[in-house]
Amino acid sequence: MKPSAPPGPRTLVAGIGNIFLGDDGFGVETARRLAGRDLPARTEVVDVGVRGMHLAYQLLDGYDTLVLVDATARGEAPGTLYVIEHEAGGGTPAPAAAMDGHRMTPDAVLALLATLCAGTGTEPPRRVLVVGCEPASVEEGIGLSAPVSGAVPRAVRLIEELLRNGEPPAAQTPTAQAST
Repeated sequence: MKPSAPPGPRTLVAGIGNIFLGDDGFGVETARRLAGRDLPARTEVVDVGVRGMHLAYQLLDGYDTLVLVDATARGEAPGTLYVIEHEAGGGTPAPAAAMDGHRMTPDAVLALLATLCAGTGTEPPRRVLVVGCEPASVEEGIGLSAPVSGAVPRAVRLIEELLRNGEPPAAQTPTAQAST
């Protein structure tokens, strides 16, 4: 018999990315480092990698908050961290072409989740955050570039802050944090 979890909101932190594409492995490495940390109760950390379909089905277990950790190209210097609040209810059914279980973007995962939840009484997470890092390269190769590798410990601290306080640290704007 499984012990019952303490009451309260549940949070899932999901590291996304392909470790064979350089800096695309940022989310996976950050999740790996977070997994060994002392996090708030009812927080789960998973390395999703490229298994977007798996993530969508795991979310059916009921989470209040989802934190996606991924390489996110937005045109800033490599290693720049971003916190992006995803618009709730923005998930629309994904086209069949986007349903490749190993190439699903976070938007496609959320769209699939919206489809899976429809008519089941299951609710998607009420809050979805993306903690992203500007990549230097997503070309074939294993290992993070120096700027992205240096951003991983900062991302771990940032996510811990988000989990404890619900908001980014005071020195950070809601959408982006410059490299330090």
